[in-house]
Amino acid sequence: MLDLVGDGLAVNRKTVAASLLRQGLRAKAARKFKMTMNSRHSLPVAPNLLGQDFTAMLPNQKWAGYIT
Repeated sequence: MLDLVGDGLAVNRKTVAASLLRQGLRAKAARKFKMTMNSRHSLPVAPNLLGQDFTAMLPNQKWAGYIT
């Protein structure tokens, strides 16, 4: 509906709702924001042993992983 208003069209909320109902469509409500990461925790943090130096002389000397 905001797209229609943004295009300069006059719309009525009830008319749009009735049109969606006739077409068998439903408006999808936006989800609430949910925080997934807490950087202010008191848990221990592992030290960065590689220090961004990923070069190795032989295979299997340095391993790294990333968890999201």
